[in-house]
Amino acid sequence: MKSDIKPQEYETFKSFLQEACGILLGENKQYLVKSRLRRILEDNKMESLGDLLERLRRPGRSPLREQVIDAMTTNETLWFRDNHPFHILSTRLLPELAERNGTPAIRFWSAACSTGQEPYSIAMAVDEFRRQKPGKLRNDVKITATDISKSVLEVARRGEYEMLAIGRGLSAERQKNFFLPSAKGGWQIRPNLKAMVEFRELNLLERYSLGRFDVIFCRNVLIYFSADLKRDILTRLHACLNPGGYLILGASESLNGLPNLYEMVQCHPGIIYRRK
Repeated sequence: MKSDIKPQEYETFKSFLQEACGILLGENKQYLVKSRLRRILEDNKMESLGDLLERLRRPGRSPLREQVIDAMTTNETLWFRDNHPFHILSTRLLPELAERNGTPAIRFWSAACSTGQEPYSIAMAVDEFRRQKPGKLRNDVKITATDISKSVLEVARRGEYEMLAIGRGLSAERQKNFFLPSAKGGWQIRPNLKAMVEFRELNLLERYSLGRFDVIFCRNVLIYFSADLKRDILTRLHACLNPGGYLILGASESLNGLPNLYEMVQCHPGIIYRRK
C-alpha cells in the first residue's frame, strides 16, 4: 500500500468488514488494516485501499473478497485454550451426557474453529473420558467445526501441525497419545480423532441449518461484534441447542442479558450457560 489510508476509505472499509463478517473495527486501526492487506494489494497491483474497495464493489462473490476476510480475521488459537472449559467438559458435561441413554448422537459444535485446535481438543477430551470410564460414553459422538476462512479450514482438515504449533498448549503425553509423526516432519492427528470431526465453512452472520447440539463452543468470537450482532448470534445459537444444552463462551465474553434464553451456571472456575 503506497499511500496512507484516507478517513473516508477507512470508514467505508469498516462498513464492508462489518457487513461481510461482523468484525467491528475500532477507531484508529488504520495501521492494522494496512499491515494485513499489504500483501493482497501488492499481489493484485493496487496502490491504495480505495483501489481495493472499488474492486470489492463489483457484483459477485469474488475470491478477492474471501482473501480480504481471511486477512482481517484473527486466527489465534492453541490446544486446550484457557484449560478450564475443557476441565468443565471432562468433569461435568461428559459425565452428564454419558447418563443420557436412548437419546440421539451426542453432538458438539466448535464455532470459529480456526486451524482445528479447539475441535480436536474436544475430541481428545472425549477419548480420554472413554479410556477412564470404558463403556460409559456412547461411540457416536460427533463434532461439527466451522469457520468463515477457507484457508484455516484447509489446515484443520489436514490435521497436520508443525512442532511449534504442537507445543502451544499440548502436553508431551497428549502429543504421544493423539499424534503420529508425519512424512513432512510435523505431527498428524490420529485417524480415530479426525473421524470424530466434520469441518464446514460457515459465516455466523448468515443463516445456518446444522441441526441441534448438546454443547456449543463459541469462544473469543463475540468480542469482535457489535452489541446488536452479539444478541442476534446468541439467539441463533440458542435455537441450535438441545433443551438443557450448554453454551461455552470465551473468558472475556458474557451474555449481557437474554435471561429468557440462558441460565448462568457457575463451575468454579469458569462460567457456562444452559439453554432454557
